[in-house]
Amino acid sequence: MTARTVDAALAREFGLAAGEYARVLAILGRTPTLAELGIFSVMWSEHCSYKSSRLWLRQLPTTAPWVIHGPGENAGVVDIGDGLAAVFKMESHNHPSFIEPYQGAATGVGGIMRDVFTMGARPIANLNALRFGDPAHPRTRHIVDGVVRGIGGYGNCVGVATVGGEVDFHPAYNGNPLVNAMTVGVARRDRIFLSAAAGVGNPVVYVGSKTGRDGIHGATMASAAFAGDSEAKRPTVQVGDPFTEKLLIEACLELMATDAIVAIQDMGAAGLTSSSVEMAGKGGVGIALDLDAVPQREAGMTAYEMMLSESQERMLMVLRPEREALARAIFAKWELDFSVIGRLTDSGRIVVRHRGRIEADIPLAPLADQAPLYRRPTAPPAPPPPLHRLPDPAGLAPALLRLLACPDLCARTWIWDQYDATVGGQTVKRPGAADAAVVRIEGHARALALTTDCTPRYCAADAAQGAAQAVAEAWRNLTAVGATPLALTDNLNFGNPERPEVMGQLVAAVTGMAAACRALDFPVVSGNVSLYNETDGRSVLPTPAIGGLGVMEDAAQAVGIALPAGHDLVLLGAATGHLGQSLWLREVAGQAAGWPPQVDLPAERRVGDFVRARIRAGGVAACHDVSDGGLLVAVAEMVLAGDVGAALLPGPDGLTPHGFWFGEEQARYVLAVGDGAALVAAALAAGVPARRLGTTGGGDLTLPDGATISLMTLRQAHERFLPDWLEQGREFQAQG
Repeated sequence: MTARTVDAALAREFGLAAGEYARVLAILGRTPTLAELGIFSVMWSEHCSYKSSRLWLRQLPTTAPWVIHGPGENAGVVDIGDGLAAVFKMESHNHPSFIEPYQGAATGVGGIMRDVFTMGARPIANLNALRFGDPAHPRTRHIVDGVVRGIGGYGNCVGVATVGGEVDFHPAYNGNPLVNAMTVGVARRDRIFLSAAAGVGNPVVYVGSKTGRDGIHGATMASAAFAGDSEAKRPTVQVGDPFTEKLLIEACLELMATDAIVAIQDMGAAGLTSSSVEMAGKGGVGIALDLDAVPQREAGMTAYEMMLSESQERMLMVLRPEREALARAIFAKWELDFSVIGRLTDSGRIVVRHRGRIEADIPLAPLADQAPLYRRPTAPPAPPPPLHRLPDPAGLAPALLRLLACPDLCARTWIWDQYDATVGGQTVKRPGAADAAVVRIEGHARALALTTDCTPRYCAADAAQGAAQAVAEAWRNLTAVGATPLALTDNLNFGNPERPEVMGQLVAAVTGMAAACRALDFPVVSGNVSLYNETDGRSVLPTPAIGGLGVMEDAAQAVGIALPAGHDLVLLGAATGHLGQSLWLREVAGQAAGWPPQVDLPAERRVGDFVRARIRAGGVAACHDVSDGGLLVAVAEMVLAGDVGAALLPGPDGLTPHGFWFGEEQARYVLAVGDGAALVAAALAAGVPARRLGTTGGGDLTLPDGATISLMTLRQAHERFLPDWLEQGREFQAQG
């Protein structure tokens, strides 16, 4: 890198505000070196310090008797019984995935897997939450294709099943897609590895791939909005190697079976800087690094470049000195770099040497304790346009077919086919088969249920209700397969927090999340905040994505959505005909208006607990929560999954047919059971609203107005969008 003069202008270029740079000068008592400025800039970036959100995140509930480690470690850890723990987290790779979709998404998957196996867990499942722009936008096909191939390519090569996720399309994501990746692993409860360094004199060891110049200032790039020059940021995108990641997983887990490791940290955002600073800072010790010992794949790298590189597949460890040779032998066996690059000290400082010179000498405590913390101005978002009473412009059958064919509800088969959902042989419910993925724990009857959820259009209309709904839907999807919801991870995706209306959305969303988590005993154990998701001043929809985890005693009891013939359909939960912010309103009536459905948290708890008890008692043949598109879409999805028709009864008096069948009220489930009357009676006795919807069987969906739709017609409407759309893109490229 060409020598640069370190001053306020360069600090501003690195993302430090004038007041932040003044604080750096006060801490050091001098002008920083280039490497020191780089260290401060990434550690105090929004991506690493959460300087706009930290104040508000404190209201989220993070503890429960089953929580072993909450936020603050590489991933959250919960007790799942039998001496086992589930380790899981969700993170974003939004900005890199816009610049370079394949590598951005692939390295997002690689990074989140490292967060999990760093703690001693073997990754068993990946999920994702993806938001793309308008399908008509010229870049959307390219981004969708690259992101999906990147996720599949990395996860498939490493051999970790991609078992679930969600995909939405909206013009607000045209210039800034969201790529949120989640990984879940399993570890012994008594063998969890943490990141706090300890033991003055202990060796600091670098393992994994060599360091290059890719990803430099990636954390800073992720803490700024895009302008029209996003292509120029391509060098800040990391390049992944899933085959090396697989070797790194096996080498780390083999070493973790010994007593060699004192502390371990993934070199993720901000690379060697964040890993060394966080490990030493958490442990209350100092750290001395010799960059001459860092394995490098490019010649002439500077201290600044090595400290800020985000090259992938790298870890930092503190080892017991007497185990250094053992560790070296293990990594040599797996053909990975192993180098002692430093020692722990009692100085309380990070000291970085390169080519005989001290390139950085910074007290560690201020890097964390004096990191900026802002209470940014907030403004309430404008209320949505009012929703007036609407006649039905289409009828039930045409509206259903239109909804099933729309980008937000169409079949995701093309996407799922890019992922290996069954590698490892433990997947019980794969994508599309159930409301949550179900993965058996090897050697046990026990299984984990996993989901990702959010409805951004609700959040745009009412951020507090929308975020509460995202938590409730994740809890509901876990419940619908028969699992006990344990905890969640989140990825809070918002625009520029310096804009009061965006900051108002973030604050409201966290408040709504906190209320839902407390009401449902569903604590937050890990997560990520991704801000500045906007291009040329246009922000994404507020998208607080939720990744939920639950546990089942017996994987064989997991319930899917596929209908069997000869059963009764029963709706549990209240129906009010709420069409505000519904997909029916957008896709059929052509407007986005009204408030989103309100989340009645006591009702969520009451109905969900009843559903889970019925599943565990046996006799529930299928279960599906009611969400996007409303009740008729839920029934149609069950029909398609089981390839079995259904005949539906009229809705209740007092509600319009389109309100009843397409309204998106919350806290509702559709169950297929042998005796619908008995289930309705039991539900009403428990204070749960219930009504019979109809019966299953045959080869058609018969609607309450007498219209009949064949399964073939339903399937053609549901499955055609993605293949046709992507094929049109290939034809256009061929013509070009």
